[in-house]
Amino acid sequence: MRDNFEQIFADLIAFPTISADSNLDLINYVANQLEGVGAAIELQQDITGNKANIFATIGEDMPGGIVLSGHADVVPVFDQTWARNPFLLSADKDKYYGRGTCDMKGFIAVVLSMAPLFSELKLKRPIHFAFTYDEEVGCLGGRELASLLQKRPHMPAAAIVGEPTQMKIVDGHKGCCEYTVHFEGLAGHGSMPDRGVNAAEYAAKFVSKLLELRELLKKRAPADSAFDPPWTTINLGRLAGGAVHNVIVSHAEVDWEMRPVSHFDADWVKSTLKEYCEIELLPAMRAVWPDANITTHTIGEVLGLEPMASNAARELVARLTGANDSHLVAFGTEAGLFQQLGVETIVCGPGSIEQAHKADEFIEIAQLEECQQLIEKLAYSMAEG
Repeated sequence: MRDNFEQIFADLIAFPTISADSNLDLINYVANQLEGVGAAIELQQDITGNKANIFATIGEDMPGGIVLSGHADVVPVFDQTWARNPFLLSADKDKYYGRGTCDMKGFIAVVLSMAPLFSELKLKRPIHFAFTYDEEVGCLGGRELASLLQKRPHMPAAAIVGEPTQMKIVDGHKGCCEYTVHFEGLAGHGSMPDRGVNAAEYAAKFVSKLLELRELLKKRAPADSAFDPPWTTINLGRLAGGAVHNVIVSHAEVDWEMRPVSHFDADWVKSTLKEYCEIELLPAMRAVWPDANITTHTIGEVLGLEPMASNAARELVARLTGANDSHLVAFGTEAGLFQQLGVETIVCGPGSIEQAHKADEFIEIAQLEECQQLIEKLAYSMAEG
C-alpha cells in the first residue's frame, strides 16, 4: 500500500459519519486532501447545510472523464455489540476493523492515497472523485449529485462505484424503492366499529393488495432475466397501528419496499396502488368520515443498474484486471444514477458485502491491495506516453 494510505484510512474511520449526523468534517478533510494535489473542488450542500457532496477533478475538465465514486455515510452502531471501538481503525493480521472499513471507506482511502499519482501524470482525460452523503438512507446525496452533473459543461464518460464486490466487476443490480404509507381514520369505541374508520383495517387491506401484486410480479419476470429471483420483489417491512383492544384505530402505518428489475414494473406497482387507494379504500373511508386520508411518503427510490451489451467502464476495468466476466448483485448502489445520465457505469470495489453493516465490520488487506493495483493501472492508462 502507499505510505499515506493507512493514515488516510484511519482518519476516515474516525469520522462518525452515521447518516443521521453531519458529514461535513469528513468532506472538508477530503477536500483538503484533494486540493493539496491540485484538484478542482465543487461542494454541494444539502438544504440543512449540515451535509455535503464533493465532486473533484484532476486534469483538464473535458469530455471523456472517469468518475471514482463512493458514499461517505455509514450505518449506526448503537444496536450492535462490538469487540473494539468502531470508530478507531484497528488491524489484526490480514484485516482492518472499523465501521465503514468495508462499506465503503476502504475504497475512498485507496482513491485518496492514489490522488497524488493522478496529479503527477499528464492525463489525457480527467479523473473525477465523487463522494456523497446519505446513500444508506435512500441515495439522497447521489440524487443531488446527479442534478449537479447535469449542469456541468462536460459529462463523464464512465464511472466506477467502489461498493464492496470483492473486486469483481458488477454491471447490474435491481433498484430499491422504500415507502411509508400513513392511514388516518376516526377513533371510537370498539363496540361500534361502523361509527369509526379503523385505520388498521384499511392498512391491512392495503397490505393484502401488496401481497397480491407480489405474486403477479412473478409472472412479469423477463424471460432473459439474470437476477435472483428474476422478478421484481415486494417486501412488507412493518405494519403498525392501535394501542388497546377496545378502541377503533385512528392511525396506522405500513412500511414496504420494492426491488424492481425494470422501471416498468415500478411504475405499474405504484400506479396500481394509487388507483386502489383512490377508487376503493378512500371512498369507503370518507363515506364515514370525510377527513379520512391515505398518504404515501417516499423514503427513497434508488435506480437499478441495467446490464448493457456495451459498457465502456466494464470493458476498461476488464482490460486492466484481466477479468473476463461480470456479475449481478442483490444490493443497491448509486450506479443507476450515473447510468441514467448516460454515464457507462460498473460497481467494483474491495471487500465483501457480507461484512457490511455488521458488528466488527472488517475488510481484508489483500482486497485493498487489489484495489490499489486497479487504481494505479487506471492512472497510467489515462496518462500520456
